[in-house]
Amino acid sequence: MKEKLIKLLATGCGSGYAPVAPGTAGTVVGVLLYFLLAALPGPAHLFTLLVFTAAAVYLAGVAEVIFGKKDPPCIVIDEMAGLLWAMLYVPPTIPAVIIGFILFRFFDIVKLFPVRLLQDKLPGGYGVVGDDVMAGIYSNLALQALIKFSVI
Repeated sequence: MKEKLIKLLATGCGSGYAPVAPGTAGTVVGVLLYFLLAALPGPAHLFTLLVFTAAAVYLAGVAEVIFGKKDPPCIVIDEMAGLLWAMLYVPPTIPAVIIGFILFRFFDIVKLFPVRLLQDKLPGGYGVVGDDVMAGIYSNLALQALIKFSVI
């Protein structure tokens, strides 16, 4: 029972089993979670995100052991956490979400320094989630700049 629950959560309610682009499918689940978190006041939003990220590290690490593979594509809770960091303190508007989604997928795929280093050097769930959180932070900085300069 515990193993099934870990698989369910680590795969983003099964979105990680998508036959094409499971990371993108997991990011879509992250968007749905973002709309729930965006309704929280600032400090509660940040606290919930920190708790979610810690849970993602744990679940990703345990799921790696269950699946018997380092960072298998079906584990997408890391993409969910990364997207939530990308959207932290961003207004929940459709243009902002679309641009945030695109920026996050870009930074997650390109893996600018030190993103790949985090993925390669950190153990277990820390490596699985760490690179996505950093990609999310890069995305958030870019998105905040676009908002500040009224591009979106």
